[in-house]
Amino acid sequence: MIQTYSTTIRRKEMDAVLTCMVDEKIGPGELNTRFIQQIKEFFGCDGAVALRTPASALKYALRAMDLPAGESILISALAPAWHYQAVEDLGYKPIVLDVDDSNGLVTKEIVHKGILEGGRLLLLHESMGIMPEIEEIIQLRIPVIEDVSKSAGTVLPAFDENGNSTTGRKAGSFGIFSILTLEEHDVITAGGGAVLMAPKRREWIVLKKYTDEVARTELLPDINCALGWVQLKEFKHNEITRKKIFGLFQKTCMAGKHKMFVRNSFVSDTENPVENNDSEENIDSTSTMCCFPLVLTSSLKDVKQYAAKKDIEVLPAYEDSVIALKQEELSEKCIKAKSLFLRCALFPLYPRLTHSQVAKIVKVLNTLP
Repeated sequence: MIQTYSTTIRRKEMDAVLTCMVDEKIGPGELNTRFIQQIKEFFGCDGAVALRTPASALKYALRAMDLPAGESILISALAPAWHYQAVEDLGYKPIVLDVDDSNGLVTKEIVHKGILEGGRLLLLHESMGIMPEIEEIIQLRIPVIEDVSKSAGTVLPAFDENGNSTTGRKAGSFGIFSILTLEEHDVITAGGGAVLMAPKRREWIVLKKYTDEVARTELLPDINCALGWVQLKEFKHNEITRKKIFGLFQKTCMAGKHKMFVRNSFVSDTENPVENNDSEENIDSTSTMCCFPLVLTSSLKDVKQYAAKKDIEVLPAYEDSVIALKQEELSEKCIKAKSLFLRCALFPLYPRLTHSQVAKIVKVLNTLP
């Protein structure tokens, strides 16, 4: 079933991209508009713009917020390196924060220390599909721009004053603005680019004044939007498959010596990631399973070599992070982030994994050195 369904999605992606090429409409146009409409429906945001680079998305967010040049912006040491580079390139000062080693995220206490160092805004990366205690962070009264590139689809539970469950809030709805990058390893990919979203109408009115003036060369081309549009449309089905595979990997690792990150909630155990009921209503959405990270107690190099012998590619989880970019400079300040940078590995977790591939990865996870 995984192979059959994945083949169907692959054909949809190819058809959408090929249609753009055949029609010779690969620049920003109709599909950009359709993609934005899909984004608004998926995230429940009031407005959005699809751009060619994450740096462009951050640039327009900061313009709309009227943050004076030279001010300090808080970023996580485990955020993607573009956070640091874009902040500097746009004329601001990055203040890099350490993380909680149980989940790789910043906490209220960590952010508070950053505010005392002069931080005026928080660019919040929601790493590995896990949401931080974001409402506690917002209570610090610091403006937040969410990076939902790994957490898209996550819904945090909410309760009324009597403790009864109410409609939860989606990742991307907490910040003043939100950025969704669309790179190769993001949970939603378009082969590159980024979407800048305004969750509320008041912020969109301000942002729209700037995005209406965006040059065509900064807008995301239709050929990328075609792929992103299909990915969004099929997101729930892909996430069902990912979460069932994640549950199987998780169950395998629970008794092992290596550690998993603490998530907003755990996935229900599954004996078979394909044949079980795949109803969307039965899938927990309090974490997005964009990847399977494992914090190793042994050498990352040894684990990579062991997995490679079994034809399984294991990647360093934070090889493109801020700490990777500025390791020497940040080693003493960001001790926990550096430890995770050196010890955290990513195992394959894709909706297109076949039965045999899943079984092979489970076997590797069960016998890791």
